Amino acid sequence: MSSSLHPIERLREDLATAKLCDPAARSSLEIALLYPGLHAIWGHRLWHALWVRDFRFVARAGSQITRWLTGIEIHPGATIGRRFFIDHGMGVVVGETAEIGDDVMLYHGVTLGGRTRNGGKRHPTIGDGVAVGAGAKVLGPVTIGAGSAVGANAVVTRDAPADSILVGIPAKARARSENVDKRKLLTTPEYMI
Repeated sequence: MSSSLHPIERLREDLATAKLCDPAARSSLEIALLYPGLHAIWGHRLWHALWVRDFRFVARAGSQITRWLTGIEIHPGATIGRRFFIDHGMGVVVGETAEIGDDVMLYHGVTLGGRTRNGGKRHPTIGDGVAVGAGAKVLGPVTIGAGSAVGANAVVTRDAPADSILVGIPAKARARSENVDKRKLLTTPEYMI
């Protein structure tokens, strides 16, 4: 989940990811200036770097400033992979021990939260290539397998294997059809609650 890219290459990758994930994206300048999801990710990288160097108070304070500016709360302790994209973003919450793989996309109102006050791993692990629909809640130290899609407003409290579709409250996993566009799945009425 770490990156060896030069910071400028990483920014270019972020802009390209936004263009790929958002059909409304018109230009790199527009994305860089007007996409709060991208601003939250950029802020997280800075605060996470401070967090892992034990500047925890400064990292938490900085993450709160980013939250005030973007409406997106990513704890500086969370681990996030490459090509992560948050579409719209308002109300997204990512907890301290969350782990997010590469090529993950979250829509607005998503919570990657905990279910206990106990220490240790208490937030989800999201595999590579997962899409999480608007308003979905993934709670506790669960693992969502690579290539899965979590439907809008689903509440996930159990592990899901790779290439799953998760819908409902509580969410139930079912196998996903091959060659299906995740973005279309998340907006298809049969997958909505």
